[in-house]
Amino acid sequence: MAARTRSAARSGSPPKARRKSRARGKLAPRTGARGLDAAQIALSLEHPEVAHSAALVKASAGVPLGAYREPLSGRPLLLATLPIAMLEPTPFQRDLSPTHARRLAEKIEETGAFLDPLIVVRGPDARWWTPNGRHRLAAAKFLGLKQLTVLICPDEALAYRILALNTEKAHNLKDKSLEVVRMARSLAAREGEQRESAHAQLFESAELLTLGLVYEQNARFGGGAYSSFLKKVDRFSDQTLTRSLHARAGYAARLQEIDTAVKGIVTALAARGFKSPYLRSYVVARVNPVRFHKVKKGATLAVMPIAQALTRMSAAVRRFDARSVSHADLAWVAAGAESAD
Repeated sequence: MAARTRSAARSGSPPKARRKSRARGKLAPRTGARGLDAAQIALSLEHPEVAHSAALVKASAGVPLGAYREPLSGRPLLLATLPIAMLEPTPFQRDLSPTHARRLAEKIEETGAFLDPLIVVRGPDARWWTPNGRHRLAAAKFLGLKQLTVLICPDEALAYRILALNTEKAHNLKDKSLEVVRMARSLAAREGEQRESAHAQLFESAELLTLGLVYEQNARFGGGAYSSFLKKVDRFSDQTLTRSLHARAGYAARLQEIDTAVKGIVTALAARGFKSPYLRSYVVARVNPVRFHKVKKGATLAVMPIAQALTRMSAAVRRFDARSVSHADLAWVAAGAESAD
């Protein structure tokens, strides 16, 4: 301990600050050796990799402006303008927030320029899909724009990279879950025989699929209370997407049944005079069968199969005795939640 203190004194910063500094160092700029050289980036509009997209733009009453290779991956991209009527968000995106879109329109109006192109791919019915520009597109409609600047990628799979691309409005758990399950349905319709696990990178986390199915049935579901439980037991399946979605629908239904019982317990606690924003979290933690199970970093196996975990949780919620709860219990939960914040 003394040695660490002397070392910190010599460096002029406490040990914790030095650890944070080293962690930040992992994101330090690299030497600039990745990607393409300048001479490799520019493409002509007649280049075979973009010529077809340029022709489609003209057929859509748009204007091809230029083409280039994206400097990191070398993927060909076409810069163009397209009529706003030809653009629409991918159908599996989160729901539009009119308030956010209007606020965005006001800021664009203030700056007097729409400078951020939408990323688009070719959609069905001669239209164009944007995986990351739903609110900017709505803002442009509020402003009455005729054309929008877009970056066209010939790779239609980019339409499913919503979670990585969409940075204009931060996702909450509900947004993320609904987008993921909508993506899964779309992919199941196109590639239903592919395994769910093959799309793990797109979906990011398995529990988002289950939560998405719940949110579709109950938009007011408190998914945050169950998130830590699901993270320990929900994993991507090696079943086909079609079969997996069917199985997950069953998990989602059971989760809603558990939540209905939890709400009943919360109501009983409130009748006994318990007034706390942490009542639901407390009850869910008490009936969580894997509350004390630790998950090793990078572990791919669940600490318990989700079906078994839901069965145990259902049994625990049925056995829950609201009379056993004390104010000291809730105070402990509140202190833990505040320290986590």
